[in-house]
Order: sequence, then structure tokens, then C-alpha cells
Amino acid sequence: MINLDATDPAAQAAFYSGVLGWDVQHSQAEYAMIGDGSTSIGFGQVPGYSGPGWPQETAPKRYHLDFYVDDLDEAEQEALALGATKPGEQPQPERWRVLLDPEGHPFDICLRS
Repeated sequence: MINLDATDPAAQAAFYSGVLGWDVQHSQAEYAMIGDGSTSIGFGQVPGYSGPGWPQETAPKRYHLDFYVDDLDEAEQEALALGATKPGEQPQPERWRVLLDPEGHPFDICLRS
């Protein structure tokens, strides 16, 4: 299990639940958690937290999640529909895409090989 800082844990859990297709197992203002039955991601409230952004980081990056997918375009569109944003700079868009979650933390969707 990993726990991630957030200003709005319930919103982050809802976002990543949609991205990964996992269930929201707990959701309150100060803490929320998603899981797939074997792995969990928790989101803890940290007042004043803000993500580092990318590629111009406004704060040090604390973590970086990679998710492997079969279709980059489809996964990108699904994440964008859930509230992700896509920075203009994309190092290797044919192999992976950098997206930002609703709180500005970068994550990658990577082509499964």
C-alpha cells in the first residue's frame, strides 16, 4: 500500500478509482482509499498541499506513478475525461504520456510491451 498527500482525498480517490477501475474502499474529508483486492492506494489530507506540476515543477516531486495500458490513446482520453490534464511537453508520446492528476501530480500511462 502507498499513501499519497492530497488537499481533497475523496476527490483524488474518485479520480484514481476511475483511472484504475478500482473500488473506493473508504472516503472521508481527511482520508480516502481505493483498492483492487490486493493493492491499495490511500490519500491523506495535508492542508495547503499542492502538486509539483510538470514539466516546470513548482515544488519537489514526491512520487511518480506509472500505469501500463494496451492503448495509449484510449487510456489518455479516459483519464482526461476523469479530470486529468495533459502538459504540452511529451518526451516520447508514442511509448508513454505524461498526465497530471486533478491536484497537479504527474503520472504516466505507458504502453504495455
